[in-house]
Amino acid sequence: MFKKLLIANRGEITCRVIHSARKLGVKTVAIYSDADANALHVNMADEAVHVGPSPSRESYLQAKKIIDIAVATGADAIHPGYGFLSENADFARMCEDNDIEFVGPPASAIEAMGSKSAAKQIMEEAGVPLVPGYHGDDQAPDILKKHADDMGYPVLLKAAAGGGGKGMRQVWSESEFTSALNAAKREAMSSFGDDIMLVEKYLTQPRHVEIQVFCDKYGKGVYLFERDCSVQRRHQKVIEEAPAPGMSDDLRAQMGEAALKAANAIDYVGAGTVEFLLDSDGRFYFMEMNTRLQVEHPVTEMITGEDLVEWQLRVASGEPLPKRQEQLTLKGHAFEARVYAEDPNNDFLPATGTLHLLRPPVESDFVRVDTGVNQGDDVSVFYDPMIAKLIVWDENREKALARLSTALSEYHIEGVTTNIDFLYNLSTHASFKHAELTTNFIEKHEESLFKHDDADAEGLIPQAALYLLLSKEADMASGNHDRYSPWQENNNWRANEVHAQTLTLRVDDKVHTLSVTLQMQQGTRSFLIETENDAYKCQADLDGDMLITTINGHRRRSTVVAHEQSYSIFTSERVLRFSREMPDLGLADDDTSGAGLTAPMNGTVVAHLVEVGTEIGKGTPLMVMEAMKMEHQIAAPTKGTVKEFFFQPGELVDGGATLLDFEESDT
Repeated sequence: MFKKLLIANRGEITCRVIHSARKLGVKTVAIYSDADANALHVNMADEAVHVGPSPSRESYLQAKKIIDIAVATGADAIHPGYGFLSENADFARMCEDNDIEFVGPPASAIEAMGSKSAAKQIMEEAGVPLVPGYHGDDQAPDILKKHADDMGYPVLLKAAAGGGGKGMRQVWSESEFTSALNAAKREAMSSFGDDIMLVEKYLTQPRHVEIQVFCDKYGKGVYLFERDCSVQRRHQKVIEEAPAPGMSDDLRAQMGEAALKAANAIDYVGAGTVEFLLDSDGRFYFMEMNTRLQVEHPVTEMITGEDLVEWQLRVASGEPLPKRQEQLTLKGHAFEARVYAEDPNNDFLPATGTLHLLRPPVESDFVRVDTGVNQGDDVSVFYDPMIAKLIVWDENREKALARLSTALSEYHIEGVTTNIDFLYNLSTHASFKHAELTTNFIEKHEESLFKHDDADAEGLIPQAALYLLLSKEADMASGNHDRYSPWQENNNWRANEVHAQTLTLRVDDKVHTLSVTLQMQQGTRSFLIETENDAYKCQADLDGDMLITTINGHRRRSTVVAHEQSYSIFTSERVLRFSREMPDLGLADDDTSGAGLTAPMNGTVVAHLVEVGTEIGKGTPLMVMEAMKMEHQIAAPTKGTVKEFFFQPGELVDGGATLLDFEESDT
């Protein structure tokens, strides 16, 4: 076994690898950029060495520098994690040249699968079924378009060197092809330094099912069953589960054997994943092979009881596979939900900010949280915005799914927009419960997944009012300890007058005006809260951040988090975010006009899509920004003309900065 392991990565996966290395008595070395100087993975490792500035191309992608750090610290092995250099054949070869064990497959295997077009040819020769498509060397746009036209739409454009949904576009008609190709090539070049594209027939109702394979240095291989990763957005996985629902033993064996054929065809070593599209008729097609550990590997660990990172380290150090195929067993069901800093209601736009509150559910034999951040950390623009992976297990799918929804309701994050509410909606959706899974699940159920239940929000608004009243009361309490004394009240109490006040709250961008009346009966205090639509009889107590309310006979416990002038109430059903609207004393500036468009977040300008002075229609893409490895288009809000671009391609832009001067058309 190795003496010292350098992890050439950051965040959650580095913490994960350190955990298994410690079990084996292996010392660890972390690397970090400027942005990660105080990161969790830095503090967990036995040693940590600065690798460069915050942008990944100047730090975590600096192969030569990372090798030099490994040599200087005496590391005899490097684990690449996933992303960054994990599937870089040149990096694997550099490790070999410096007598450092690369915890992964040989460079030749990475090269074989690194080009999706070459991989398709290898798989075809190995007898692994393929999706119809064009994987040729002629990359002329008219050639690519001709193959798409001949195949028939829809088609899928995929970067040959890609992964994680980068450089990938669905094309539904001939008229969309050119713009989609240009966008996919730009994103591919930015992410991988390579814009070679594949064109494949797009299956409209497939499932994404992948097989976990493991091979040692002695030609032995096993498959550790399958994972269903069908629920995706932007071709990136959202919730994964294992085993795949409805999978028969016969189909599982067929797909497992096909995956091992793929691995054997390239003399694979270590952990790998062979991804298939599974059609509704039971036929499956090779999609790609990821020559690394997958983000979703924990669900396989939960149903097999195996530590896959430990397997990686043992195999890389020359040990045979820990188990034979017949020794592997499948038990129970597991889900993994990826918790991201992003706004699902704004096309999943990545979000930045400070994690002022980070309160995950309590971990147990049933609940696991893999993360690389602490409370108080920043989610920066430089890296993927994943905060954590929430993994749950139970003896069957129904029970495991109940664990998932409960754990999501207990996951409290404040300071940055997250997808937790969306994940909860997804995990409790009737079609998801019934395992009606396809890769277009989110698009198919968009209306119900993204719908805000205004009635539910209305029912929680009294809690917001009660919290404001009780928290203010606690702040103003002084030497008089009679909590019911009128001298302690701050809610418009007047002798011989009705004890009432008006509160104005902003909830989900809507303003609500409430009338609150204090009622005292036999020493018991209650409140009558009247909204625009209803009246509520309430009692409440506040203990720290725990608000206990009884509203029209319904008792609830909620956690309330205050941040500056805004508040969040975490209930078992949803999060209600609100602020108090103060009276307008005539000081507000009513001039909110302005024709400029602003950057949705920190990022880099990629391209201008229109000429200055050209009249354009509403919704026309004006420019492209890149942030957190994804492209975002800025579109015209109305018919009009771009008078000036304030930033040029390649320039960095702060979130909220005005990007261009746009003049609306009068006609």
